[in-house]
Amino acid sequence: MQNHNALNEGLSGAISPARKKPTMKDKEARLGYLLIAPSLILIAIVILYPVIYNITLSFQNVALNPRRSNTFIGFDNYVALLTDPSLWHSLWVTLIYTTATVIGATVLGVAVALLLNQQLKGRRLYRSVVLLPYVAPIISLVFVWQYMFNPVYGMVNYTLVQQLGVLGEYVDWLDSPNAALTLVSVFDIWHLFPFCFMMVLAKLQSIDQTVYEAAEIDGAGGWNKFRFITMPEVQFVVGSLMILRFIWNFYKFDDVYLLTKEVPVVGVYTYELAFTTFDHGLAAAITVTLFILIMVFVLFAVRKVLKW
Repeated sequence: MQNHNALNEGLSGAISPARKKPTMKDKEARLGYLLIAPSLILIAIVILYPVIYNITLSFQNVALNPRRSNTFIGFDNYVALLTDPSLWHSLWVTLIYTTATVIGATVLGVAVALLLNQQLKGRRLYRSVVLLPYVAPIISLVFVWQYMFNPVYGMVNYTLVQQLGVLGEYVDWLDSPNAALTLVSVFDIWHLFPFCFMMVLAKLQSIDQTVYEAAEIDGAGGWNKFRFITMPEVQFVVGSLMILRFIWNFYKFDDVYLLTKEVPVVGVYTYELAFTTFDHGLAAAITVTLFILIMVFVLFAVRKVLKW
């Protein structure tokens, strides 16, 4: 009997395939997974968990008392969003603000990049000065602009009304909704156009100058060189910048909230809804809805603009 069992074990061992030894490629793959594991865990904790938790809150009536549990209400928060006129007004203001700032900062950034890409005396100094609004602390810039646009003693009203006579009366830039929207838009364009300037200038400096020389030999003027050489080279960078800037400005909060309380962009509206009225479930529903809208915009823009 023992000999029969031993014979069976020997036969099964001979028939079963031998265990494959891990190759060097397998060991490198395991090492790679181990090396990126801390980053994946950190991303899951910092990004993935808050996203899932926020989606969960959007379907609940969040209790302010920590001893009480939240109440599941289904899609009631999303239904309330569709019937909230304040949200639609906030979306409209945000769309105006985002469109104006993205187009303004892009056009200004491209124009300054083209200018400072020329052989100008002292252009290094000019480039450094252009970057100052972008690198300066936002809180200090806001205080300076609030002082400049103060409706009583600000230098902007004094210059436009008494010195130049452009305006007939002083404008309340900080507390008037229309004037405040203009103020925050101009501030964002001035504050963030250097980012577009840097990216476009870097791309301009990578263009082979012999292409321009060949175009000049063929009789191309300044406009034709810009149209057929410069724009095709920088259009991918400009398109990427506009998409990124649209996403960032659509969620803009900090400088708008610090400058004035009269511009209810989506970021400010969501903040006040969550931390003034303490309706965390409705605020979470807004962020989820905006995330879906932005993702649809990104997919459309990437296909149509960047042609990926």
